Amino acid sequence: MHNGCAMPTPVSPQRAAALYDSAATRRIEQAAAAALPAHTLMQRAGLAVARLALAISPHARSVWVACGPGNNGGDGLEAAMHLHAWGLNPVVTWLSEPGSAPPDARAAWQRAVAAGVRFADAPPAGLGAQDLCIDALLGIGATRAPEGRLADVLARLHATPAPLLAVDVPSGLNADTGWLHTLNTTENIAARACPSSAGGLFDTKTEPAPRHTLSLLTLKPGLFTAHGRDACGTVWFDDLSVAPTEAPTAWLSGAPATHSRTHASHKGSYGDVAVIGGESDAARGNAMTGAALLAASAALHGGAGRVYVGLLGDGGPLLDVAQPELMFRRPDALPLAEMTVVCGCGGGAAVQAVLPAVLAQAPRLVLDADALNAIAADPALQAALRARAERGQTTVLTPHPLEAARLLATDTAAVQRDRLDAATQLAGRFACCVVLKGSGSVIAAPGEAPRINPTGNARLATAGTGDVLAGLIGARLASGEGALDAAVAATYRHGALADAWPARHALTAGALARQLAP
Repeated sequence: MHNGCAMPTPVSPQRAAALYDSAATRRIEQAAAAALPAHTLMQRAGLAVARLALAISPHARSVWVACGPGNNGGDGLEAAMHLHAWGLNPVVTWLSEPGSAPPDARAAWQRAVAAGVRFADAPPAGLGAQDLCIDALLGIGATRAPEGRLADVLARLHATPAPLLAVDVPSGLNADTGWLHTLNTTENIAARACPSSAGGLFDTKTEPAPRHTLSLLTLKPGLFTAHGRDACGTVWFDDLSVAPTEAPTAWLSGAPATHSRTHASHKGSYGDVAVIGGESDAARGNAMTGAALLAASAALHGGAGRVYVGLLGDGGPLLDVAQPELMFRRPDALPLAEMTVVCGCGGGAAVQAVLPAVLAQAPRLVLDADALNAIAADPALQAALRARAERGQTTVLTPHPLEAARLLATDTAAVQRDRLDAATQLAGRFACCVVLKGSGSVIAAPGEAPRINPTGNARLATAGTGDVLAGLIGARLASGEGALDAAVAATYRHGALADAWPARHALTAGALARQLAP
């Protein structure tokens, strides 16, 4: 009954994957459709959806297939036809009429009717946790929040306790950016993924139902960044036996290659890292020394040969008794031209005074936190940052969304609405590599397709984990890796540790740094 087709495969964070935005996907679809008999792609898509539905809910007594007016709905109609033939008795709610449906979807409706599929305006009664809902309402063309009856049906899909399978993308999710065009507020659909969210569409005291997304023909960037990871759940892929006809828009990063260290090496083989930050102000009783020490610990455990700490202000320690390997120097005593520098972690206002020398001299540089804020506020520092590329110096910026917004002279919401574009803009504006942190961190570099990191989770949302990432990138730069490779590998490793963190153990930045390995 399965026509010999292969099952859709789950997307693995271990393997790199090509990503295509909506425009590229449509071009690939049009080229494939022109070379195939009519309706072939939709029929393949419907079969793929049905096969995955059967795999994830093999004991379902009821299946509700909610189909929108476009070709995404046609995919759902094709799936319902197969599920009916296999004895799962699906009920279809179709938000269209045959006369207004696209040709492929109209043909799918005719096949479903001929097969005896049941249509109804409401879901089957008593949908339970062992049953299944299929979201075939909206595809990659969604650019605004669902309205009217479509919004009502989508709300009912998310209110059921049954597992949910989204066809191609969860309805309301922008396939290119991962921004969720929700029913009324930005929390509504995301609440299904986050039981702690208030005002959601289900009882937040219960465990949310599993979510799955089957991406068809191509994988889309929005599935893996911003709201995408919460909205999609487990992402599956079926290429519909079509080979892409153009270069990827972006890449999902895979596990970085591992390299063993040769016996005939020494600490000088792995470079010197200097961490400059950690402002202390005894008069104000203010100290951010911990941020610099966390970055230094990450560089140390991440494999740097030697790690120096240049604290800013007064009153800072001269020794970390827990990490005596760290060497403390005044920032003005560091030979910056010979080192990889990580600058800004806990730097406060004092970091602005050291930035001109750091920008001019450091051959390899990671800029984080207060260094980024200082640069955003000073056109002269921005010019100095751009000039580094002309001298062949390597730079990696590691902003969170607010810092990125300051650098781009915009707001956080604008950055989050299109994270790939924001990271790409920053990389172009400052001629350097950029790691835009967040859910699905985006790594961009001039002339390169951006990368989206597949690892990490909300346990990283705690103080100091960004400092750890900056220090780890510094260690990889010091070992000789290029900026993009170092940033991609460090971001992957940073997130993978959080994914493997023991469930009953608190994830703190210090513990995270100590778990790093070169």
